[in-house]
Amino acid sequence: MDVTYPLTSILGRRPQSVGYAPPAAPPLTLDQAVAAAGGSAPAADAARADIAAAEAGRTIAGLRPNPTVSTEVENIAGTGLYRGLRGAETTVGVSIPIELGGKRSARIAVADARTTRAQLAAAITEADIRLQVTQLYIDAVAAERRLTTALDQTRIANDALNGARVRVRAGRASPIEEQRADVARVNAEAAAENARRILESARINLGRRIGQPVVGPLDLAWLDTLSGSYGPQLVPSAEGALALAAADADLAVADAGVRLARSQRIPDVTVGPGVRRFSESNDTAVLFSISVPIPLFNSGRAAVGQASAERNRVEAQRRMTRLDVEQAILDARTEADNAATLARAANGPALAASQEAARIARIGYREGKFGQLELLDAERMLAETRLAAIDTRAVYQNARARLERLTAPAPEQGN
Repeated sequence: MDVTYPLTSILGRRPQSVGYAPPAAPPLTLDQAVAAAGGSAPAADAARADIAAAEAGRTIAGLRPNPTVSTEVENIAGTGLYRGLRGAETTVGVSIPIELGGKRSARIAVADARTTRAQLAAAITEADIRLQVTQLYIDAVAAERRLTTALDQTRIANDALNGARVRVRAGRASPIEEQRADVARVNAEAAAENARRILESARINLGRRIGQPVVGPLDLAWLDTLSGSYGPQLVPSAEGALALAAADADLAVADAGVRLARSQRIPDVTVGPGVRRFSESNDTAVLFSISVPIPLFNSGRAAVGQASAERNRVEAQRRMTRLDVEQAILDARTEADNAATLARAANGPALAASQEAARIARIGYREGKFGQLELLDAERMLAETRLAAIDTRAVYQNARARLERLTAPAPEQGN
């Protein structure tokens, strides 16, 4: 098993004084990191603003056209009987547009479809944030585990160097063994320094994403979780997934757009009562007007054709989305299964065999039964096996995170 060093030693902090043991801070879990990121992510704010805008658009779509008040004054500033305002005729009328063809309900249908699409976009944003935070969390945890391994290899290299010095001084080995051991120590320290920088960078990137610095420990044991069994034995399906639900919402918007375009082909009617006053006789009369546009040059057929073509494009895009999502699900399942198999092997028989080989090589080297090259080769194999175990677990967690993102269910609408 890998040796886990305290975070204070990893980051080079000064230990506490003897006799005082401060309580260990609880580790920052993945769920806590995701929750922190969801409250500070600009993408989440943008998604909430899109929903608010879509809901405002729904309100606007349900409004009826405003009436128009008009005033006309005729027969003024003429000659004879029409000099001045003596023969003026003043008309005050109100024009009320009446929408025909279901235009208002078609607008509402478009607005409702866009609101649903905005809500799905917010759910997609939330799922994307979780995936991004998970990937950064994996990077940070794996980097810390690699640093632990690098520090352990540095300790082993220092022990090997001390052992080589003792053998050389006792005349049991050539000075070249001490030089080899010193080279191994330098390389191990350089690898540890590189691992330290990578860990610091991973923690900074995670802190930026979740909106707070990551100064405490992480849940290192989470990387070892190999839950579930994902495999290509089941035919993947995109039903209920966020991506397909978003494609369905786009198709609903396009269908509503076709309906709206068709409703626009039916002309509206404008009616309005009015009152006319004759200044010469001081009499009044009531009038009524009606106007209907003639769709002579623009019958709306081109707009319907455009909306129908857009609907066909979205429908084809939906079919393509289904194929892409199902292929991605299959690939993620296969990658997760393969990574889990490699992780179990690397953390089980392979790691145990490498540790035993290194242990035997150290004992044999101290007793003069094995040469230094056998010892260095065994130590190198152990280090590579440990790093491979960490890498395969990180690959598995990344594949599982992508699979969970691809199969994330769409939220119930209307809740």
